[in-house]
Amino acid sequence: MRMGSLGVALAVVVLAAGGCKKEQGAQAGRQGGGGGEKPLRLGFFPNITHAQALVGNGSGAFQQALPGIELKMFNAGPTAMEALTSGSLDASYVGTGPAINTFLKGGRELRVIAAAVDAGAVLVTKTARSPAELKGKTLASPQLGNTQDIALRHWLGQQGMKVGQDVTVTPLSNPDILGLFSNGKIEGAWVPEPWGARMVAEAGGHILVDERDLWPERRFHTTVLVTTRQALEQRREQLKKLLRVHVELTRQWQQQPDTFVPRVNQAFSKVTGHPISEPVLKDAFTRLEPALEPVPARLQQAAEHARLLGFIPSADLKGMVDDSLLREVLAEGAGPSPTSPQGETAPPQAK
Repeated sequence: MRMGSLGVALAVVVLAAGGCKKEQGAQAGRQGGGGGEKPLRLGFFPNITHAQALVGNGSGAFQQALPGIELKMFNAGPTAMEALTSGSLDASYVGTGPAINTFLKGGRELRVIAAAVDAGAVLVTKTARSPAELKGKTLASPQLGNTQDIALRHWLGQQGMKVGQDVTVTPLSNPDILGLFSNGKIEGAWVPEPWGARMVAEAGGHILVDERDLWPERRFHTTVLVTTRQALEQRREQLKKLLRVHVELTRQWQQQPDTFVPRVNQAFSKVTGHPISEPVLKDAFTRLEPALEPVPARLQQAAEHARLLGFIPSADLKGMVDDSLLREVLAEGAGPSPTSPQGETAPPQAK
């Protein structure tokens, strides 16, 4: 009888311990630290303004740091943000316009966890050499409400021109913009690189506006790395590994641009099927700058432009930036980020 009772007691202990371990494993998985966690899903675009994403994918750096990672390529910011908010993505490289729009219209769940690329957008024209010469002409932008479209419409307003009256703005894909510009069907376009450099080199374009000239310190965020509040809570360790790769690639760009830029082109060719010509590549990268620390003031200014144009209901971005993970990763290294503009530091933001 005593042996039977002891056996039952041991069985109960074993079952309880097993249940406890199972719950601990499930909890670890939910927090992104257990062995049963699902692969991270990362979005990016086949653009050189997503330079770190291209190299991270092409070199296998993401795959090595995060075995099983699913990399998904998109051609438009809104599509990627729909995937993020629906739960089909855990993180994505994206332009500031779609990120801000998603934060404000998607329940304020989006979080900017790092900056990636600054600058790299221009207004290229065929014949116009002043804003006044654009009257009666047709301009293009990559997509209605995207980052460059907002920049173009805001700038036109500052020049006293009304879209639809003084000038026409037509949303077109970047390849279509280049084709129509080459054939003289449009006067110009506000585009990201390398399309600006291509319009100049391949179609005789003239840079009428370098967007850097419109911003304090000539810097503005073109691409940021975003996730969601839920992913930050449940996949924190995975996102930290992702940020380690992002930081390393950004530092390679900043410290060794002569070797990093060709790697971007190689990765670009891998996903698009054709490389960018060396003269165009070099010209484009003279207007692109690596970035790491998200600066809320820059996002705020971009949001204000979109609000004034009626694309978003407000410019309240409180809680959008969460750089806590980036701070942890940078603290692992030896000193502050070398890519911080003039040593500026973005203040930590609450979730």
